[in-house]
Amino acid sequence: MELITDKLILIALFILIIHSIETLAYAVRLSGARVKLLASGLSLFNSMVIISRMANMMQQPLTGSLIDTAPTENTLEFVGTQYRIIIGSATFGTILGILLLPTFVAIFSRAIISLSEERGSIPALIKKGFTFEYMKRGLKHIHLPRFTYLRDIHWKNIPKKLLIINMLISAIYTVGVLSALYAGLIVPERKTTAVMSSGLINGVATILLTIFIDPKISILADDVINEKGSYLHLKSASIMMVLSRLLGTILAQLFFIPGAEYIAWFTKFIA
Repeated sequence: MELITDKLILIALFILIIHSIETLAYAVRLSGARVKLLASGLSLFNSMVIISRMANMMQQPLTGSLIDTAPTENTLEFVGTQYRIIIGSATFGTILGILLLPTFVAIFSRAIISLSEERGSIPALIKKGFTFEYMKRGLKHIHLPRFTYLRDIHWKNIPKKLLIINMLISAIYTVGVLSALYAGLIVPERKTTAVMSSGLINGVATILLTIFIDPKISILADDVINEKGSYLHLKSASIMMVLSRLLGTILAQLFFIPGAEYIAWFTKFIA
């Protein structure tokens, strides 16, 4: 049976888009601090995060369908290879988000100002953003990162523990659904228990992101607004966070099989 199918390509593209959006969400805080409208920026940030998290939930039935169409022989190896391709697409999606970061800092800056003018109406902002005039303006902001974008960034001021935590959480979040589905193949007699645990894994990862990561970056953004910190420090932290997120998606390749085996082992105590 063919390994690289049209369905796998579509799922990989879908995952790539999800991780691009989640990476670009870091640009919203930068934009909010840049235009001194942090509350409006956080509203746009929350909208992006909710959309990406909802889209991430949709990957479970999509990636699960790959198991349903897998060959009966060497199923573990076949599905495992397909899932590693999907994890790889998450890495490429994060890289795409990083490359588009400077562009979207500029675009989100305009979007936050427009959101303020629209009195917080996201539908009105979307309607306005898809007009020919605003799309034409947006094209002018498109540019790839330059080396000057990284100039004067203070790498030493970024807390290393925060980067490691973000990397580990990103790895778990990237591989949670896939490991749970793969665990269902390892212990087919407890397949439903294993598959349903994916929601718990991603839920815990989301909570950890909310507790450990989001407040730290928000405080840095508040410091910029209150003139207690520099925009450069916030930009340094944001860039390092997206780079640690990229490392997390790479680390997910190592977590994939051990994570599935742990879930398979854990189902013994639930079933």
